[in-house]
Amino acid sequence: MWSALLSLALAATPDVDDSMLQSTERPVAVRLSAEVGFLGAISHTLQVGSDGTDVRIPKELGQDVLYPFVRFQTDLDVGRARRHTVAFLYQPLDLRSTVAPSAPLQVGDVTFPSGRGLDFRYGFSFWRTSWLYDLAADPDREVALGLGLQIRNANIVYSALDGSRVVASRNIGPVPLLAGRARQPLGADGWVGVEMQGFWAPIRLLNGSGSDVEGAIADGSVKLGLSRPGGVDGWLALRYIGGGAVGTSSNADPFTDGYTKNWLHFAALSIGAGLR
Repeated sequence: MWSALLSLALAATPDVDDSMLQSTERPVAVRLSAEVGFLGAISHTLQVGSDGTDVRIPKELGQDVLYPFVRFQTDLDVGRARRHTVAFLYQPLDLRSTVAPSAPLQVGDVTFPSGRGLDFRYGFSFWRTSWLYDLAADPDREVALGLGLQIRNANIVYSALDGSRVVASRNIGPVPLLAGRARQPLGADGWVGVEMQGFWAPIRLLNGSGSDVEGAIADGSVKLGLSRPGGVDGWLALRYIGGGAVGTSSNADPFTDGYTKNWLHFAALSIGAGLR
């Protein structure tokens, strides 16, 4: 079924002259890509405040459903050999749910009583810039390694439906990453690709903050794709997004002592299309 969908999508796409985006006479070639699909939580736990409730979000806050998933990326292949790539990624991630907790929920210094309506938002959209160098000389293959910088943009909100209690936590900051990507042809038109970006940091500065908070992030995928003349690609992608942090921040919100424990593991299945 997925193969048929990819074939139909590619058949409906008009041919594009290679010279439009990646003439070998130009120092920079542009690649545009997008993915659309669905995302679900494998597991996700969150604790705000050292005395706060350690919540299993999918089960206890109503996020054990599938959410829309989209992803947009622009790659710039630099130089006549096209072995340097600068990539720009935008990944929206904003999960919302409404529940009535079966037990009191302690969030920092605020208690949300059981049996009363609660809106919960977990927003963690991010922007990322990466540089990769392709070690493979064959233009049909790719084995690239590099570095990335991600801007985390956390927005976590607990809000009672009656308006009596609201707890909001926002955080923005840079996160350094290691990056890798590979692509191998399969037959005349097919290919398989893998990519991974991530980092683990147990100390300040490396984790993108001024506190000794242990943090980690991982974003990886496996893709099965088809190509057609004109620089058009289509693919099916299975993606893992995970990470989190644990520790006490020096920039504590007013309602908490600064301690947070937040670990998430998400999976996404999507169809993508790219123009080279």
